[in-house]
Amino acid sequence: MWHESDVVREDLQRTCTSPAVPWQALHGTTVLVTGATGLIGTALVKSLLWYEATHGAGLRVVALVRDLGKGERTFAAPLAAGSPLSLVRGDVETFGALERQVDHVVHGASVTASQDFVARPVETIRTALQGTERVLELAREHRVRSLVYLSSMEVYGAPDGSRRVTESTFDSLDPMQVRSSYPESKRMAEALCAAYAAEHAVPAKVLRLTQTFGPGVSLGDTRVFAQLARSAVEGRDVVLHTTGETRRSYLYTADAVTAILTVLLTGESGQAYNAANEETYCSIREMADLVAATVGPRPVQVRVEAGDVRTHGYAPTLKMDLDTSKLRALGWRPTVGLEEMYRRMTAGHVAGHVA
Repeated sequence: MWHESDVVREDLQRTCTSPAVPWQALHGTTVLVTGATGLIGTALVKSLLWYEATHGAGLRVVALVRDLGKGERTFAAPLAAGSPLSLVRGDVETFGALERQVDHVVHGASVTASQDFVARPVETIRTALQGTERVLELAREHRVRSLVYLSSMEVYGAPDGSRRVTESTFDSLDPMQVRSSYPESKRMAEALCAAYAAEHAVPAKVLRLTQTFGPGVSLGDTRVFAQLARSAVEGRDVVLHTTGETRRSYLYTADAVTAILTVLLTGESGQAYNAANEETYCSIREMADLVAATVGPRPVQVRVEAGDVRTHGYAPTLKMDLDTSKLRALGWRPTVGLEEMYRRMTAGHVAGHVA
């Protein structure tokens, strides 16, 4: 075994004993993970390796990373412990043939920073489309048992809250808005998954994740949940650049991992599944008030300094109440609520740093 913080160790143990995941189906297989050094990718890779270390299941992991040095740092502890992890350096759009047979694929490589959606829209689209096509072609060549594409709640557009959002509830998107580079390319990547499933019998599934966070969020993360936590941890007032009317649900990283593995191993090919903790549904303002009161060393104030939201890459105001009944029907359940998500994300922090 290798050393992890208490919070991460608890997460790994909880994930590896999840009743929703038929872990036996992974015994003796090799799993390819793209986007492996991202927040969710890291948690997934470590969970797979932790299961192997505690069960001796003959499970191997191949992690596709753009920066080999970052991959070695991210997974230094399991690599030092001799975990069956192979790091493959490459861009998801152009990476070459793999040296070993792959049985399962989790495709998580994506541009994720909101500001990049408006500053680098071409790269955002190219990564989604060319990267997903390359991964699907590899899955076809290897005749994999299953593939999951990690998509986003943003494919639904900007719902108004008049009804819960199921996997078939779509609102409009304006393709001429530069920020649509992200949700529109996610939609097209999903269409590629459905097309490969229908035409080439690639067992591709889609998981539409709500905003997800937990231990390992980087200090420089610009997403709203991280900005709120950073302010509270540093004892500064929480500043909102909108009135905080957007409402959505959230998901803890470890719960996202069990959702991924549940869909990978028991989901239906050519189908999409929503993943969220429905009990966390709230407005950004309500979440800011919660963070300001509970996360830092002392309570702080919430201030609104509204400006041009386009400069921050924020999505339009929406009320995204995801319906997760389809995923729950597979036996999956979330385990961590919003306040605990923040507590676990910031556990062991020092001044000026979100752990």
